[in-house]
Amino acid sequence: MTVRSTHQPVSSVADLTELVRAGALGPDPASCAVSVAFTTSQGARHASRDRSYRNTVVSLRIERAVGSCAVEPGELADADVHDCVGASAADLLAHPSPAIRTAALDAYLMSAHPHERSGARPVVVAGGTSLEKSLARASAVVDLLDAPPGSRVLVVGVVNSLLHHLRARGLRYVPCDLKGGRTEWDEPVVTDALAAVEHCDLVLVSGMAVGNGSFEPLLRTASLAGRPVVAFAQTASAVLPWFLGAGLSAVSAEPYPFFWLDGGPTTVFQYRREHTS
Repeated sequence: MTVRSTHQPVSSVADLTELVRAGALGPDPASCAVSVAFTTSQGARHASRDRSYRNTVVSLRIERAVGSCAVEPGELADADVHDCVGASAADLLAHPSPAIRTAALDAYLMSAHPHERSGARPVVVAGGTSLEKSLARASAVVDLLDAPPGSRVLVVGVVNSLLHHLRARGLRYVPCDLKGGRTEWDEPVVTDALAAVEHCDLVLVSGMAVGNGSFEPLLRTASLAGRPVVAFAQTASAVLPWFLGAGLSAVSAEPYPFFWLDGGPTTVFQYRREHTS
């Protein structure tokens, strides 16, 4: 089954933000107040894995929707997050913190255009251990790649469970992350995604690239090189579907609460771009 996005594509977060400000995509953002603002911090080491990792995410709630953006530990003070409570989406779209601006845009779009009503295909990640759920989520993401065995995938935002499934399906990869380091299989992680694009056949990018400002340069570089781009997003899961058809081929959108927060079933939403003949 091919599921197509119903969104009209945009080419930049700035353009998308201006559409929201103008009320072109839903209610006046000045009338949409944040009722809850919070930070989720976690450390994880899956059973049988040799490496641990940390995640910190700032989240804002508007009506029933929660928008999120990953941040570096200590990047935002508790007071910065608390001050978002009661503020309008319009105010927070001009916040000095890119993470808060991203979370506000994500929350607004999630409220105005829920994944359930935006042409996405829901995929249930079955309950299980943290490793079982990580692998199941990763399998659903890799399902979106239209790549024959032997293709080389640039993975921007290293997740070892994604690399596991790429290996299992005969796909080669170049792991890339701003932090560098090494993968679970002791492979070097490159730090310059733009330089790596030309050496790969397609790109798989984390939504964290939206929060740190690296997404649009990567999308432009990949588009100029003719490389398809697929995104997997906890950060900006409601933002990235608006780029489908503007360089982005598919999105695995995962709204809060994320798979690592609960041992029970959780849901991701899959989008594919509209193909025209």
